[in-house]
Amino acid sequence: MGKQKLKTRVKKCNTNPVWNEELTLYVEDPTLPVRLEVYDKDTFSLDDRMGDAEFDIRPFEEAVKMNLEGLPNGIIIRKVVPCRRNCLAEESHVYWTDGEVVQDLVLRLRNVECGEVELQLHWISIPGSGGL
Repeated sequence: MGKQKLKTRVKKCNTNPVWNEELTLYVEDPTLPVRLEVYDKDTFSLDDRMGDAEFDIRPFEEAVKMNLEGLPNGIIIRKVVPCRRNCLAEESHVYWTDGEVVQDLVLRLRNVECGEVELQLHWISIPGSGGL
């Protein structure tokens, strides 16, 4: 997503944190992967890098471009399978629910012994942005 950087709140004293936060990125070039970096916050030294992951936003963006009005809730529009080119830990579904396209992802962190991050994507159209 270019040079955009967002940070979540720090979760203290938790080996399995749950953030449940909404972060908004502007998708200027959907051919660029979305990159996540996970850190362990340290008070008196540099933060420890816990791993990273990337995912392709294009399957989600392509589904958003479709005219899907009138579909019943829960219809799977697209499945994205784990492969060497993505960090998916399991098959990811792009689906229609409550009048919008949603994608659930479980990403396996790289450059670390183990770890996963769960995400849910929603598309927000901004009037006058020239996007979708």
